[in-house]
Amino acid sequence: MNAPSGLPAPPPTGVSALPSGTFEGNTVFVTGGGTGLGKAIAGEFARLGANIVIASRNSDHLAKGANELREIGGTVLPLELDIREPESVATAFDEATRHVGLPHILINNAAANFPVPAEDMSPNAWRTVVDITLNGTFYCAREFARRHLSAWTTASILNIGASYAWTGGPGFAHSAAAKAGVKNMVETLAVEWAPYGIQINGLVPGLFPHEDMTEDITENLDRTHDKDASQPALRVGQRQELGWAATFLCSPYARFISGHTLVVDGANWQRRTLTNPPVVTVRDQMGKPPFGKEMKG
Repeated sequence: MNAPSGLPAPPPTGVSALPSGTFEGNTVFVTGGGTGLGKAIAGEFARLGANIVIASRNSDHLAKGANELREIGGTVLPLELDIREPESVATAFDEATRHVGLPHILINNAAANFPVPAEDMSPNAWRTVVDITLNGTFYCAREFARRHLSAWTTASILNIGASYAWTGGPGFAHSAAAKAGVKNMVETLAVEWAPYGIQINGLVPGLFPHEDMTEDITENLDRTHDKDASQPALRVGQRQELGWAATFLCSPYARFISGHTLVVDGANWQRRTLTNPPVVTVRDQMGKPPFGKEMKG
């Protein structure tokens, strides 16, 4: 019997899943679009004719990301933005509208995350992650929607989520709680804004290796060779696969899909075992001593 080979590889980068020019004349606003998965999503929209606005607090990320996206084609506008500040969000949309017109599509990709046992988490760490991931997503969605509601124009919003919005995420209490709020936001705002022609969906990535991964994910990959054997698909995702899902959900071919969160992870988040392995605490997984021991020296 042949060994299982997992899910087939996708078509290569540069191949589009939708007709050429699907987003011609449209502007797509991507928060955190200068690096990583945000840039990969922006690139797929650019291949389909969209003008791109990438927004980030990091000017270096913006410059590098904009140069790479311009190689794909179309107009790329980099904007500095702190999504935690509603005034900064409003200013960024003013600038985008002045240069390339009111964006038709908003990709809420920017987020914050790092592993920490809940008992070690400082109030500031909690506030920071929730402020960026949950509050910032809402501020951007609200500003974007208000402008389209005032103009009586249709629009699409896509919130990037995480599977632990359903399951919880030991070691990530701040991010899991925030992403649960982001998922609920999709379901709530979809009902509120659909009568006005604004759709909103969520997109949850699995493991898509990229240059902007957090240190804990990078170390995990280094130890397990891309985690192929530990995923049902027997492979990790390729960034264009996430971009194809994003472009479809925001395309004219998905107008009747709203309030839905799509998980793109090769079924990894639904994996279960017939018998449970021994429990390893979060502290042990992170190599931390029992709580209080490290502080007492």
